[in-house]
Amino acid sequence: MAHAIRIDEGEAVRLDRIEADATGGMDRAEAEKRTDELGAEMAELHDLLFYAGGHGLLVVLQGRDTSGKDGLIRALLRYVNAQSCRVVPFKVPTPEQTAHDFLWRVHVHTPGRGEIALFNRSHYEDVLVARVHGLVPERVWRPRYDHINHFESLLADADTIIAKFYLHISRGEQEERLRKREQDTTKAWKLSAQDWRERELWDRYTEAYEEALSRCSTARAPWHIVPADRKWFRNLAVTEALVRLLRPYRPIWMERLEAIGRTAKRDLEEYRSGSG
Repeated sequence: MAHAIRIDEGEAVRLDRIEADATGGMDRAEAEKRTDELGAEMAELHDLLFYAGGHGLLVVLQGRDTSGKDGLIRALLRYVNAQSCRVVPFKVPTPEQTAHDFLWRVHVHTPGRGEIALFNRSHYEDVLVARVHGLVPERVWRPRYDHINHFESLLADADTIIAKFYLHISRGEQEERLRKREQDTTKAWKLSAQDWRERELWDRYTEAYEEALSRCSTARAPWHIVPADRKWFRNLAVTEALVRLLRPYRPIWMERLEAIGRTAKRDLEEYRSGSG
């Protein structure tokens, strides 16, 4: 059973019907053991992706404040080769970025063939924050769902594998994590009154997320909802989903690498024959 919930194209998402504290019937030790097993397979698949050089992998992470995007990225980086993986955090757009279309600042950071890009927030902020805070009028943000779908289709046409994860945290768990930051001196640097202001807009963000997840989950760029109240289950769910997504490409990459090997062997034999 998959632990991340894949959203089918055209499916209407209701976040209040999805348990944020799910465990898949496992305890932490069992889940972490399974995550490491899957992580070893993911490391192998990433090496194949890198050396075959035929596809890129784009991983999009979205979620409310404290949902665990940073922690998940640290967990995933244990299983990938740093030389071909980039983490891209999307902050408040700069004046130069806002002078262009909303996808301009995003496209340049998408992965090339053989690369992985991990987006910490993404182009979806322009139908989330922009919508909730009224940064642009509805006539501007509403067409962006179609723009996003066309953009992701373009990436898929260019051999980019796309995995999108919404880290689903409950309101109670978010409050607990925010309060822990106040008590833990090692995490005090994360404190922000803005986090509490954003929390007051919980229902408006829920509405925005539900529409984005419903309208922008496609067969080639699916959304997965990840129960994220328990960090160890979150890590398992995402690692498992990525392995399931990449497994079908293994024979394609192996065939490509075997062809590269045959060419290299022939070139070597010709070189030695000529040298003799």
